Formats: sequence, C-alpha cells, structure tokens
Amino acid sequence: MTRAANRPRRRDRKKSPLPVLIVESRYYPEIADDLARGAGAALDKAGVPYERLAVSGVFEIPAAIRLIGRSRRGRGIGGYIALGCVIRGETDHYDHICREASRALMDLTTEDGLAVGFGILTCPTAEHARVRAAPDKKNKGAEAAKACLDMMALKSEL
Repeated sequence: MTRAANRPRRRDRKKSPLPVLIVESRYYPEIADDLARGAGAALDKAGVPYERLAVSGVFEIPAAIRLIGRSRRGRGIGGYIALGCVIRGETDHYDHICREASRALMDLTTEDGLAVGFGILTCPTAEHARVRAAPDKKNKGAEAAKACLDMMALKSEL
C-alpha cells in the first residue's frame, strides 16, 4: 500500500458545497427570524449557500426534513438546520412537543444519516428565548449552523 493510500481523503476544495436547508417554525416569528439571522450569518461566513423553509410549528420540522430528505430534491441538500422555539405554558403540551421533536430529529441523524443542526429552543419564558435567539447574545442559530457544517464535513470524510 502506498503512503498516499493511507491518507484520509479530502474533499475537492474547488467544488461548491451542497446547500443547507434551514427548516424553521414560524410560531414565534421574531424568535425564528433571530435564529435564522444567526444561522445565515454563520453559513455565509463558511461560504455555504442556503434556503429557508417555513413550517407552522416545531412539531412539523422533523416531518418536513424527512419528506425532503427522501425526495429527489433532498439529494441536492448537504444538511439541514432545525430552528424553532417552544415556550413552557400551563399544560404538559410543552413536554410532549420538546420530547417528540427532539427524538424525531435524532432519528433523522441516526437512521437516515442526515446532517442536522439542532436549533430548537426549549425555554421557560419568552425572555429566555429572545436572549438565546439574538445574534448579538447567545446566538443559538449560529451554533446550530456550525453543528450542521461539522456533520456535513464528517459525512464527506467517510
């Protein structure tokens, strides 16, 4: 075996990266916009093109990603970023939505092998969510984008 055969393969840096699809819940539009602004800035900095797709709520995000990921369109997408917010209310609805959406997104990564950045905020109050979403504060949208890019890079190395 030659020395070159033992080296890890590297992506052709001249090729354009596959785009990322940001799937965002619009239930809390201002929070969604801040998350998307942070994610978009991180993707722009990395030179990765992206599109945004709006869905009604956090519960719909995994289904939208799975439908697209298994479609012809999904073959041209390098990764997905799930953005949204669930704020605790007076009932246990919060617990069910957080648990099921998180589990479904994990299933997409482990069963379907998709690169997914998790940017769904689960917060006790709207103020907590605003601080975590704001690009000039906690910037969780950018963190989700970076996680997605890391998983895309890992997939390309395998």
